Amino acid sequence: MQSIGADLYKFRTGILLGAAIGLFSGGFPGLIFGGILGFTVERIFRKAVTVAPQQIFFKATFTVMGRIAKADGQVTENEIDFARAIMGQMRLNEEKRREAIKYFTEGKDADLDLDPILQPLTTLFKYQSNLRLIFLEIQLQAALADGEISAPERQVITEVCTKLGLPADQIEALLARMQAERAFHQGQGSAPTAAQISQAYGVLGVSDSASDGEVKRAWRKLMSQHHPDKLVSKGLPEEMMQIAKEKTQEIQAAYDLIRKVRD
Repeated sequence: MQSIGADLYKFRTGILLGAAIGLFSGGFPGLIFGGILGFTVERIFRKAVTVAPQQIFFKATFTVMGRIAKADGQVTENEIDFARAIMGQMRLNEEKRREAIKYFTEGKDADLDLDPILQPLTTLFKYQSNLRLIFLEIQLQAALADGEISAPERQVITEVCTKLGLPADQIEALLARMQAERAFHQGQGSAPTAAQISQAYGVLGVSDSASDGEVKRAWRKLMSQHHPDKLVSKGLPEEMMQIAKEKTQEIQAAYDLIRKVRD
């Protein structure tokens, strides 16, 4: 009974609207029928809204990843390993793994029009810029999998970023931050060097001359932008929560190192 009551309250807008229309057009029987219809329609709509953004994000992630990997004519082992690593981080079951591979393979086809895949993302990212950020970070990491970004890869990335509404001046800043993050990650586990400290600043997107307050603000902003629970609630597939978690760990490690050398 509690569950039924909760459902009625949750979908009350649809029920009341449907009942009002039904009462106006069909009297008491119409009120009952309209309420039931309104409940059903709103429940279906809510489910679609919840599921669709996650599937849109998932499909676009691997399709665009495939396009970037094949941009310079061949897919390297490092790029394939990165795609596999992402799937591993996501702990995909066999069905979802096959789906990811399918999208990645489709993306490698230069004749595939990305616009129908990117358009729903553009709509989603219009109000969820944090989702756009992590989507593009994953794509830049894919492009950096073999150590550098080729001119054809850069062209694909620029086109995708532009279509998704990222201003041109922010593309280079994001790329610089991803390069610093990659280098910082590879250098972790050893005694911090001057290069690693410089990379830590790069992870936060600030210079070593930034004030303590500026460093802290940059850290807070990035931590908020990559908060796993916030991203999932906005449409990030739950399978990608681990990626967001590792992002926050990387950002936190960079901030901790900066604080340590500044103390």
